[in-house]
Amino acid sequence: MTETEILGIFREHRALLEGHFILSSGLHSDRYIQCALVLQHPRIAEELCVELGPKLMGLGASVVVAPALGGVIVAHEVARALGLRALFTERQNGAMTLRRGFRLDRDEPTIVVEDVITTGKSTRETINCVEDAGAKVVGVGSLVDRSGGQVDFGVPKASLVTLKVGTYDPDNCPLCKAGTAAVKPGSRPGALKS
Repeated sequence: MTETEILGIFREHRALLEGHFILSSGLHSDRYIQCALVLQHPRIAEELCVELGPKLMGLGASVVVAPALGGVIVAHEVARALGLRALFTERQNGAMTLRRGFRLDRDEPTIVVEDVITTGKSTRETINCVEDAGAKVVGVGSLVDRSGGQVDFGVPKASLVTLKVGTYDPDNCPLCKAGTAAVKPGSRPGALKS
């Protein structure tokens, strides 16, 4: 699939929105991507992750790990496409942790995947969790990289779509200055529509 076809899928499912949004990072943006609206359709989730999987093949990974909640389906479907197992991290007391009996072997080659990369915060937290467990991150993947490819994790990175989407500090947001109301459509606590 081409980026245009993939963006068409997102638009068709109202998962690529335009307006004035408060991202989970606290930054403001004129576009918002809600992958859950696409991933709720198992066949589409599978198709997208089958496209992403080969971009991460050849890294020697034996496991795929993602941050909950947004990356769980992506991890599962990418792992299925690559014939690997899938784990996820969860926030506990404000920190990403492996729970539910999930374990990683020492130096186990691991791919970290995400639905959308904006600032890379959740991905970095997941990378730190994997490394704290003794495993080794060999690559990062996402359905959408809305940083325009600017976020660097120090390992190979692949995305189905790379967008350069403007993000603004709330104090210098041109959308706020224009008087448009901001909404919080994200998934972190406190990130519900206002």
